[in-house]
Amino acid sequence: YGYIPNNSGRNLKRSDAKAIAVLIKGIANPFFTSMIKVIEQECKRKHYAMELSHIEADEDEVDVAQKVVKEKRLRGIIFLGGLFSHSDEKLKKLSVPFVFSTAGSIPENISRNVYSSISVDDRRESAKIVDYLISLGHTRIAILVAEAQSIGLLRLEGYCDALRAHGLEVNPKLICETKDELNHFSMENGYQSTKKLLECGEAFTALYAVADALAIGALRALYEAGLRVPDDISLAGYDGIDMANYT
Repeated sequence: YGYIPNNSGRNLKRSDAKAIAVLIKGIANPFFTSMIKVIEQECKRKHYAMELSHIEADEDEVDVAQKVVKEKRLRGIIFLGGLFSHSDEKLKKLSVPFVFSTAGSIPENISRNVYSSISVDDRRESAKIVDYLISLGHTRIAILVAEAQSIGLLRLEGYCDALRAHGLEVNPKLICETKDELNHFSMENGYQSTKKLLECGEAFTALYAVADALAIGALRALYEAGLRVPDDISLAGYDGIDMANYT
């Protein structure tokens, strides 16, 4: 008869809804797009709903999660992005299973029975990028850093590790933090921050952006300044998003 059940109404009658929340920090970063698509496909395959929520950089994701659990009566939570910085006691207050896909390793004092996690060693992988640039002969490497107190900090530390390992000085003038008033991982921020870096007048032959979206924005700023990539400036990004293959 063309009847479609109202899930909102059905969930009111249930003790818990068949839904999983995905809480994202840095939603403007295209890196998350393919991840969200796969999570949504898996939820649909198991007849679950996916509740997508954006968390601001200054918000605590576990505090937000506690509110969402009460409002939506979820079956589970996936945390994407941000830096893990939560206590065992706080995590135990979450009444549903959860997975962290965030920056930073989970501390040893956090019970393995409390959480699940999957992560990348951002500091080590960042150092590999800078190692590669140095292997090409670059010694004056600038960096665009987003969220310098979070995931960007780990990637900045990797940058410093690689320079020091090769006996190169870390020049503070070549460390450019993205603008706080713009989304940290946006192309616009990469563009504006690179313009600021160029205006400071400090010479560099390579630029490493801690996200591909920033690197794409940087590419436009370099082009407008009359600089060719890679002839005049080498440009590297971190993430491996599809868009980077076409710029």
